[in-house]
Amino acid sequence: MCNPHGNSVTKLKEDPLLRDMVSVFKDRREAGKRLAEYLVGYRDTDGIVLALPSGGVPVGTEIASALDLPLDLLIVRKLQIPDNPEAGFGAMGPDGEVLLNEGLMKHLRLTAEEIGMQTEKTRAIIEKRNRIFRKGRAFPSARDKIAIVVDDGLASGYTMLSAVRFLRRMSPQKLVAAVPTGSKKTVEALLPEVDELFCLNVRSGPFFAVAGAYRNWHDLTDEEVLSLIRGKTGKQ
Repeated sequence: MCNPHGNSVTKLKEDPLLRDMVSVFKDRREAGKRLAEYLVGYRDTDGIVLALPSGGVPVGTEIASALDLPLDLLIVRKLQIPDNPEAGFGAMGPDGEVLLNEGLMKHLRLTAEEIGMQTEKTRAIIEKRNRIFRKGRAFPSARDKIAIVVDDGLASGYTMLSAVRFLRRMSPQKLVAAVPTGSKKTVEALLPEVDELFCLNVRSGPFFAVAGAYRNWHDLTDEEVLSLIRGKTGKQ
């Protein structure tokens, strides 16, 4: 459910100088450092940083280190369109809750069998990633905590929305989304779901790619994710 605390103007924290600009960050780690400067008010609070793998992990590790907060991974996954795996028609949360892009679904005309197959495939990927990245540990409670959920950007926003709604069900004291870059349309759609949204580089226009904000961009391997989180996750 939406959580309309405050208004959209005060809830959005951005860098106006970066509005509609591209190639503004060297890489995800530099973006995380810059984002952490805006989040400094949460340093040493009763908070937790929850990074979405894989791209959100280098951003989240920098934020957690700068704010001296515990880090964990919140594993969500897009539901892939069968003939276009780079795109998704929704997302699944860590608890298996499915969130569908209803507007897109009207145009895709996927069969119930196709939806079911992609849902089970996604569930298996989440379970595998939980074993690899989190070693199957129980997810930490966000109840009465400041939950800061981090990714490397907002494109369609369905994985972030799935993460946010999962966390909202835990009754956190405050729910904060933090990303270096995001589509203006998606930013505006996410604002009613969170208490604050930090997005330094908001970009409008008909075409948006998260990678456009970074001068150095690549898909992270599992080994890179494990290297980043080694010794950092599980700190309570």
